[in-house]
Amino acid sequence: MPINITMPALSPTMEEGNLAKWLVKEGDTVKSGDVIAEIETDKATMEVEAVDEGVVAKIVVPAGTEGVKVNALIAILAAEGEDVSAAAAGGGAAAPAKAEAPKAEAPKAETPAAKADAPAAAPQAAAPAAASGDRVFSSPLARRLAKEAGLDLKAISGTGPKGRVVKSDVEKAVSTGGAKPAAAPAASGAAPAPALAKGMSDDAVLKLFAEGSYELVPHDGMRKTIAKRLLESKQTIPHFYVSVDCELDALLALRAQLNTAAPEKDGKPVYKLSVNDMVIKAMALALRDVPDANVSWTDTNMVKHKHADVGVAVSIPGGLITPIIRQAELKSLSAISNEMKDLGARAKGRKLKPEEYQGGTTAVSNMGMMGVKNFAAVVNPPHATILAVGAGEERVVVKKGEMKIANVMTVTLSTDHRAVDGALGAELLGAFKRYIENPMGMLV
Repeated sequence: MPINITMPALSPTMEEGNLAKWLVKEGDTVKSGDVIAEIETDKATMEVEAVDEGVVAKIVVPAGTEGVKVNALIAILAAEGEDVSAAAAGGGAAAPAKAEAPKAEAPKAETPAAKADAPAAAPQAAAPAAASGDRVFSSPLARRLAKEAGLDLKAISGTGPKGRVVKSDVEKAVSTGGAKPAAAPAASGAAPAPALAKGMSDDAVLKLFAEGSYELVPHDGMRKTIAKRLLESKQTIPHFYVSVDCELDALLALRAQLNTAAPEKDGKPVYKLSVNDMVIKAMALALRDVPDANVSWTDTNMVKHKHADVGVAVSIPGGLITPIIRQAELKSLSAISNEMKDLGARAKGRKLKPEEYQGGTTAVSNMGMMGVKNFAAVVNPPHATILAVGAGEERVVVKKGEMKIANVMTVTLSTDHRAVDGALGAELLGAFKRYIENPMGMLV
């Protein structure tokens, strides 16, 4: 029987993607785990692995196709011993029904980083998780959830393709009391976002300008997602802003000392700290010290996070993305620096995995290197805070009645006022200022 390969969901919110490249061609033999295609989402380019074995009988969606809906048929495999021509014809005939009811069967392809976890629509009796030796076949998301819940994957019955353990299997195991439940996702329980207002129509805008005085550039997936998220944020989150000036002289001196003392490997220093690396660490430690501000809002609960996962805004062509430094309060400055360099480079190449930019408990947006003195950033749900960092510059300050010159930067904390009140935001910003002005505290 022909095996349908469908467009995978690379994140819980993905509805469509672009089929950037096929890495196989019709007639090629593939086995489970082979990378067969590259899919572009609004934020990243992901590789798609084959789940089943067989021969590529037909490529239904050609490379370069944009806006392919999740669960849409993209290719057909001929199973072992099956006639390739018959499989191509048979699979092709079944495609319309597949498109009309995309949930009729589980997708036959998934990414190594983030697989959609929709179970097969034709449920079967739960079977032990598919395994090869000590290896249990499972989606990356399912493995992470199981680890957080303290569950043994081998004890979970998989309902995915060929017994693969998926997200819903782990959630079911948690709900039955098999282990301590994982913390509820930050966005769970939140009321559906209100309908987002649409912008002006093309006709309404274009009639304001002379014909031939402009060109039309269609919105890509990233720009549409950014617009939707920012509009949702401003429509649903009551923003509150707190600003403070931080003196940088002690931090700059310590940074220079640490960089000078960096050991070398292959003739290069093993790390080179930036001011932004130290800002990330200071924000993480401030959240550790003020845990009531390390939260996310839902309609029924305040989600209090156990670690400070700091997202860092990175500008990329066509928009921005926020890779996340997980458990930043526990990491050394050198570890944060090297991790941020890796994430930033892969972000610019749109090579981040969904779990590397989704979630987080706060964010930092630094426009100081662009000469911006101060600004207010927009909170990115499920975060309750975001820190906007301006440029460090020499300013006149008064100390003990005397005017002095000091390097000073202005930072502004934007908060979700439902979760972080003004006094709590001020307390968090005060803790951040202490670490910036007394940076040795970040080393102990």
